[in-house]
Amino acid sequence: MQIYLPIAEVSVNAFLLLGIGGIVGILSGMFGVGGGFLMTPMLFFIGIPPAVAVATGANQIVASSISGVLAHFKRKTVDLKMGIVLLSGGLFGAFFGVMLFNYLQSLGQVDLLVKLFYVVFLGVIGGLMFIESLRAIRNVKKGKAPKRKKHNWIHGLPLKIRFRVSGLYISVIPPVMIGVLVGVLTAIMGVGGGFIMVPAMIYLLGMPTKVVVGTSLFQIIFVTGFTTMLHATTNYTVDIVLALLLLIGGVIGAQIGARIGVKMKAEQLRILLALLVLAVGGKLALDLLLQPSELYSVAIGGN
Repeated sequence: MQIYLPIAEVSVNAFLLLGIGGIVGILSGMFGVGGGFLMTPMLFFIGIPPAVAVATGANQIVASSISGVLAHFKRKTVDLKMGIVLLSGGLFGAFFGVMLFNYLQSLGQVDLLVKLFYVVFLGVIGGLMFIESLRAIRNVKKGKAPKRKKHNWIHGLPLKIRFRVSGLYISVIPPVMIGVLVGVLTAIMGVGGGFIMVPAMIYLLGMPTKVVVGTSLFQIIFVTGFTTMLHATTNYTVDIVLALLLLIGGVIGAQIGARIGVKMKAEQLRILLALLVLAVGGKLALDLLLQPSELYSVAIGGN
């Protein structure tokens, strides 16, 4: 069933969009990521203009993240204090990112730059996560207890706060800076930023994996919602019809993903997420490097 998207100005199969939303929702519930790192490139692949995909994708992430975080609230695996600290940085980063996005759009370079951002970030983050996950799985097989790294430079920073749910007593500066980075990426790439925030919370802040997922989703809700509002009011690239179809699929998928995630080991979740990140980054890199199947030329008509 084809449906016309007024802002994107293309016709797309409605069931295909529902399916994309559902897949992203499952990822959101399983890994604590907004899923935009997968959804936005998938929208590129089916012909949605990058500017519309970025702005509308952020809107769908809000819905799937709300659905996922409710499931984690029931299990008491959300550190609200940490989420609020991350959020304070995220809102500032989102505002700056939208202003940068609008500037790039005025130069006519936003489509290429968004795709380049994806290739670089997905390649680096996916590679680091994959190596670390393999190491964790190897240690589990050898019977070694996972070691929580000591981050002396973080413990030496001022403005310390005790995060009881996470079992941490650290400075608020690193979480705020992580939030700022995630906010900028949300605005420019249309992602929730979970693919950066989740590993940063685990490996940099030293948070337990079971708390990271729910806390990440909590922060994603507000940052992506704020980003969507800014995109809608400044560059008018939010397609409501597209957002609604993705939203319906995402809400259903998030509940399924949360149930699947509880049954899997933390090491398995991390390596699956790493493989997904690398696969999407590889596909985007190929699309940028390979010659298109159809070439067009512009010529002046004449006899």
